[in-house]
Amino acid sequence: MTTYIALLRAVNVGGTGKLPMTELKRMCESAGFSAVQTYIASGNVVFDSDLPAPSIKQLLEAALASYAGKPVAVMVRTGPEMQAVLDANPFPDAASNRVLAIFLDDAPAADALDSLPGRKDEQVAVGKREIYVHYGSGMGTSRLRIPAGEAGTARNINTVARLAAMAAR
Repeated sequence: MTTYIALLRAVNVGGTGKLPMTELKRMCESAGFSAVQTYIASGNVVFDSDLPAPSIKQLLEAALASYAGKPVAVMVRTGPEMQAVLDANPFPDAASNRVLAIFLDDAPAADALDSLPGRKDEQVAVGKREIYVHYGSGMGTSRLRIPAGEAGTARNINTVARLAAMAAR
């Protein structure tokens, strides 16, 4: 049995894609996942399964599309992969609420950070299947756009740490 973390894209953010976490938990249990726990209302769920990650992604995206009436992207990581994302944070001395990991399905292209419209004092780095962003002046005033991250979903390092801890249970 493997512990996984599923990160839903654009759920309960900015008034779009409303999904009660009790419903997400029910979906996961109906899919046969065990030890299901959600974390905050932005679409984070930790669970155990014998299925491989691609099958989990496919099952969850199908259930979510049926529920929401539109596609909802899901990024899946194992517990150790989430811990590796935390450990690889290239901005460990920055305030953790100003550092995001943008989770992607695949490794970003080598030129993913070559052209970033709206960049001012943000620092950006490529991870294994993530893009890390440190918002120096804060996210609220940033106009940074990261085209390579648009299909992904972002979590701040505090959330990454909490999810890694939940998966290490």
